[in-house]
Amino acid sequence: MSVSVRIPTILRTYTGGESEVSAAGATLADVLDDLDGRYSGIKARILDEAGGLRRFVNVYVGNDDVRFLDNLATPTPDGSQISVIPAVAGGC
Repeated sequence: MSVSVRIPTILRTYTGGESEVSAAGATLADVLDDLDGRYSGIKARILDEAGGLRRFVNVYVGNDDVRFLDNLATPTPDGSQISVIPAVAGGC
C-alpha cells in the first residue's frame, strides 16, 4: 500500500529537502519502518527510545490524530496522507 507522508521542515534533512515522500505499509508502524529504510534515522526522530511516538510529535492519518486511533497500529489504507507535525510551544 502506498501512502504520502508530509515531512515537517525540521526533518527534511533526512529526506533531501523533500516536503512530501511516498512510503508503503499497512499500518503506521509499517510506514515508519519503510521510511527509515529509505531515509535512515528519520524514525528515531519520530519515535522515542521505548518505541512510542515522541511526546512532542503529532502524527495524523488523514485528519485523525493517531493517538486517538490505534497509535502505531493505525491502518494506513492505500492513498492515505500521513502528516508528521512537531508540537510548537511558546509564550510570553
